[in-house]
Amino acid sequence: MSTFDIALPARTRPSARPFGPLMTLVGRRFQLTARTPRELVVPLLTPIMFALVIAPALRAALHTNAAYESFVAIGTIGLLIPLNMMFSGLGVIVDRASGAQRELLTAPISRGLLVVGNLLVALATTALQLTVLIAVARARGIHFGPTVAGVGWFVGAAVLFAIGMYGMAELLASRVPRQEEYIARLPAIAILPWFLAGALFPITALPGFLTWLAKFLPLSHGLALMRYGLLQDSSGLHNIWGMTSPGQMALLSLAVVAVFAVALAAISIRVFTRSAVR
Repeated sequence: MSTFDIALPARTRPSARPFGPLMTLVGRRFQLTARTPRELVVPLLTPIMFALVIAPALRAALHTNAAYESFVAIGTIGLLIPLNMMFSGLGVIVDRASGAQRELLTAPISRGLLVVGNLLVALATTALQLTVLIAVARARGIHFGPTVAGVGWFVGAAVLFAIGMYGMAELLASRVPRQEEYIARLPAIAILPWFLAGALFPITALPGFLTWLAKFLPLSHGLALMRYGLLQDSSGLHNIWGMTSPGQMALLSLAVVAVFAVALAAISIRVFTRSAVR
């Protein structure tokens, strides 16, 4: 070790705190989120309504068995994740217009860290909301039958799909200058695919063309994986792939959701970095 290395203060070494800037950005975003409880509560209202009120009502109206409540309860996750991620993207626009984003862009850190920091907070709040949703559903008497491997499938599908949806939100926030325009596009991105992806009924119940289209939606693959994980139900995977091996179909669907997540995350970071310098 050289004399220079001995004399150099630890706080000035680049490797002393490699995650320091990222943790600072995460802490800042957490503070902003805590100041606006709507970001935690509002996205939960609709999924809880579907899981606790509409699912039992549909079960009674359609004369289905108790398994349908579990089916719809998992389906509501496909609404919660996109809504939560899109609301997080709305926070990016607010931060750009009236927050400290301009000051952060002048800091000596990678601009991509701003996106990653926001993503980590969005994932944490979504995980909290999913935990609450499943706990409320269980308290209501809705049954899940997960295994250790099943929990892995569920978590993998939920995390990857959430990353992809946040990438979509960040990408839209970088392209749309005003909150009003952002909100106007939210239903087409966060809500419309939910009706086509097998949330309330199997995709095979759709007209032929829409069934074919639903097989390409990342949400269809995500919901099929979540049901496979928590309900041990591979019918959704079979409706997409038409194969006999649940494990192989699950891996294929996980690959689809992973490609969706990686692609949207990479594109969103690139677009944010380029738009930030304009």
